[in-house]
This record gives sequence, structure tokens and C-alpha cells, in this order.
Amino acid sequence: MSIPLIQVDAFTNQPFTGNPAAVCILTEPASDDWMQKVAAEMNLSETAFLYPKDDSFNLRWFTPTLEVDLCGHATLASAHVLWELGYLNPQETAKFSTRSGLLTAIRQDKWIELNFPATPPEPASLPPNLAEALGVNLKSVAKNKFDYLVEVNSEQTLRQMQPDFALLKTVPVRGIIVTSLPDSEEYDFVSRFFAPAAGVNEDPVTGSAHCSLGPFWAERLNKTQFVAYQASARGGIVRVKLQENRVCLGGQAVTVLRGELT
Repeated sequence: MSIPLIQVDAFTNQPFTGNPAAVCILTEPASDDWMQKVAAEMNLSETAFLYPKDDSFNLRWFTPTLEVDLCGHATLASAHVLWELGYLNPQETAKFSTRSGLLTAIRQDKWIELNFPATPPEPASLPPNLAEALGVNLKSVAKNKFDYLVEVNSEQTLRQMQPDFALLKTVPVRGIIVTSLPDSEEYDFVSRFFAPAAGVNEDPVTGSAHCSLGPFWAERLNKTQFVAYQASARGGIVRVKLQENRVCLGGQAVTVLRGELT
């Protein structure tokens, strides 16, 4: 029996930009070993696996090397696929049962809004190898339950970073969020995300990182709604809105490939 597999570029409305994710639509649970092998075969930052469960979909996310607890762009891609292929009506809310609890997505014109748990960072001491691996001066260091979050002095510094990924991999967290104020008034803040320990040297656009970036910049900018840009080579735009202990992440998505696993 063939299994639908769709590749979607998330947090963009243009093919070959944003963050690509594979979405695998199952009719029943699959083994962890099989899902990990498929994710390694796809070799994207995330492959999402979902199957119907009551009035929602069970959703899990795998990098090429491991399963993760939260992923924004692959959730955005999954919701996009469910609406595009008719698994859900356009007016229906996409509901996902995940390791991070119930996550939802709604359509708003050409945008999709995800409702995720906030992961506010707390000030942290500088761990061994982090500054050396990033190769830049750090204005501040914080940490949430998944990642370190560091601020640098400018967008130029952020964009020109060339981390030592072998050294960065030794920092014992999922990933490293690097952020700064933008050069342009078009955005409220900019960021990059590195996760070599999770098998992804640089993630193009990281929705879950904005669950921490939103609270971080809310304290500094005294506002609760933002337009953010992730300044990877592919780039992508994330709308961020804080709602108590939740973060709404807005993005667009475009399908680039449809196929089948046999």
C-alpha cells in the first residue's frame, strides 16, 4: 500500500525558500525505527508523520538523526497539506496531538496561524565552547527547556557568522538561537538557528525558536506582536503574537513535491 509523502516549503509563499519539510500521511501508527529511516532518507531538517486520532491527528517530528519534542515549520506544513488535499475543510481547525500537548492551526486568508506553548528563556551562564563555536561576542545568554538563546550586537554580525559546527555540537542542548535587532524597519527582530547536535547544522526557519524569541523581545521592546525574519540562506518570515502562556506563529506554505512511499 502506497503512503502519501508531500514536501512543503514553510514560512514562505515562494518555492525553494523558507524551510522544507516532508509530510507523511499514515492511516495508523508506524514504528519509530521506520519513521527514523524515512526521515534519514528525506534528509530534511524535519519529516512529519501524522495519522487520524479521534477528532485530531497524531503528529510526530523526526530530523535525519532523532525525534524532537516540538517543531513549528513541519506543523505548519502538515496543516497546509491537510487543507490542500481535502483531509480537512478550509474552515476546520487542524488539531494535533503531540509530545508538546495539543497544538492547533487555523487558516487566515493566505496565512496559517499555529498556537504553540511559550518557552520563555531565563538568563543563563555561558556554557563551555559556545562563544568559541559561534565566533562572535555575545550581548546576553539565556536558556529555555530546549535551546540556548544568545543576542549579538547587530544583524550584520548575525548574518556573517560562520560557526564551528563540530565544536557547537558539543553544547548539550537541542540548538542555539542567535538573535539581534534588525537593520530594517520591516522587521522587529532577526535570528538564526543552529542545531548540529540534532543533525541540522542550520535550520532555515524555526517556528519553535520563536516561542522563545517572542517572550525574549517582548521584555525588550515592550510589545506583544512582531514580524520576524530568520536570516538563513533560504530565509523566511514569521509573525509572532503572545497570548499569556501561548505563542501564535503565523506563516505561509507552498507545496513543491508530491509522491508516494512504496
